[in-house]
Amino acid sequence: MPEIRNKYMLKTCAMLITLALAACGGGGGGSDAAISAPASTSPTAAPTPTSVPTPTPTPSVADNTTLWPTSAQNDAAVQGKKPAYPTTLCASIPATLTTNAKNLLDDSVDAGGTNSQPDASRIQAAITACPSGQAVKLVAGSAGQNAFLSGPLTLPAGVSLWVDNGVTLFASRKPSDYQISGKNTCGQTASSDNGCQALINAVAGNNGLYGQGTIDGRGGAVLTSGIYANTLTWWDVGALTKTMSSANQNSPRLLQVTGGSNFSLYQVSLQNAPKFHVVASGVNGFTAWGNKLQSPTLAYSVAGYQCASGTTPTVSGSANITRASTCFTPDTVKNTDGIDPGQTQNVLIAFNHISTGDDGIAIKAHTTGPASGIQILHNRFYYTHGMSIGSETDSGVNNVTISDMVVDGYDAGATSGFRIKTDDSRGGEVKNVTVDGLCVRRVQQPLLIDTYYGNASGSSNQLYPNVHDITIRNVRYLNTTGSVYNGASAAIGVRGYQSQGQTLPAYNITLDNVVFDSTPSWVSTGMAYAIPSYGTISMGAGPVSFASLLTSASGNNAFTVTDNRSASAAAYDCSAAFVSFPSGKSPI
Repeated sequence: MPEIRNKYMLKTCAMLITLALAACGGGGGGSDAAISAPASTSPTAAPTPTSVPTPTPTPSVADNTTLWPTSAQNDAAVQGKKPAYPTTLCASIPATLTTNAKNLLDDSVDAGGTNSQPDASRIQAAITACPSGQAVKLVAGSAGQNAFLSGPLTLPAGVSLWVDNGVTLFASRKPSDYQISGKNTCGQTASSDNGCQALINAVAGNNGLYGQGTIDGRGGAVLTSGIYANTLTWWDVGALTKTMSSANQNSPRLLQVTGGSNFSLYQVSLQNAPKFHVVASGVNGFTAWGNKLQSPTLAYSVAGYQCASGTTPTVSGSANITRASTCFTPDTVKNTDGIDPGQTQNVLIAFNHISTGDDGIAIKAHTTGPASGIQILHNRFYYTHGMSIGSETDSGVNNVTISDMVVDGYDAGATSGFRIKTDDSRGGEVKNVTVDGLCVRRVQQPLLIDTYYGNASGSSNQLYPNVHDITIRNVRYLNTTGSVYNGASAAIGVRGYQSQGQTLPAYNITLDNVVFDSTPSWVSTGMAYAIPSYGTISMGAGPVSFASLLTSASGNNAFTVTDNRSASAAAYDCSAAFVSFPSGKSPI
């Protein structure tokens, strides 16, 4: 961030870690090809950092916030909340690997499962030795090397990781590197998905993951251990859950932040995640600002995601366990959510670009605590399943604000604009949610509130959904030339809970200045519980373009509509909302 970096000069400390760390400031590093330690191996002990040389200024770093209009940058809600880069480095580690023409690592680097995580031990040793309040920085090598290859890393409270501009931290493609002892086998499907560590496992504590560099999960790379070694990719394993009875994929996340307070994710590109990109769980104070999340990138796809027949994962019919796919689309990279704040309080997610194979953002609250005090401001979604609350809401979701959001579904399947999704296997109270400023096009379900997500009903969990006090304001749905989701093909829905002797309507739902270019339809359902049903909606004070659709359903299936429209208002302005994904690695 320019203003911070001009105000402070980086203090550096040279660390000597045998054959691993070079002194701060880059310089040549010896080859670390022989260093390969699994995540469970204790890192090499590092000596206490030596005295620091005179600090020198570093180049200013452009801020992704500038990709938004000035009005967004000047929003009072974000002033003073932008993260700052660490001001003190404990170690600067030079890269020894180099990417190829596709911005990937050559397969020969870690073929056969050998040399699968050559940089893990030296990065972890530097992190372990780093004093609280300082950062380890991954930088380019003296001869232009720009890549690291690692298995799981642990980031303790107080210590940050900084990936420098032009540098990529690649994830191991060897499932056994991520294996959690005693859990399901990483790299396979099973009844639960608890078998793999994340690539970066952090505890919050005034720390973060920073830099304009890249974290690449290599989701489209062929695995090098396990029953699918040299046969399937991470994303092929994910596709098996659509064609086999095992419902969950055991694949690693890119970043998992668990517990503690105050963690920042700032300016990073996270891409090609085998599964979720970013998950925060049980954190008090989480900020994700100015990041770019995308799966798959052009390295694993083609322009416009126009993959040739027979090159993509099999998602229906007979399971594929014999060939690695060579081209991927967002529809075929299952469960690659963008940012999921779960059981987390005091959250700010701002100025991010997200294009993934599942929810762009999904707020969750499961078992251990509520999700509350969440601000989601100035974000752009591309291929995603949209902005979601749920499906796990059993610990309660409260006080959520979503503003200036853009969702372009690109006519992909299972796309949504804004939705609340839960059921009685994981339901709870969801309240005090405000959506104010939403531009949507080319999605299947622009607005949906449903307490029967996944057709779950009659669960023995008896975690009853209770959704109320939801305000949806300043929303525009645009018809787009050639889209399959224009007019009535775009569907909306409201369905409260009405099972197991419980009636919990979705109530105090307000629609204010919600304008579609043409009248949508109701979401169709194969369940006995109709859509719309068990809900109360208030229209106004501003216009609701599909008022006739709502009022014609009022009075049926315990669904009621009150018309409080009294003011005329211009439709929410989306004329400059839809912009290209800002990356040369993007297929769109």
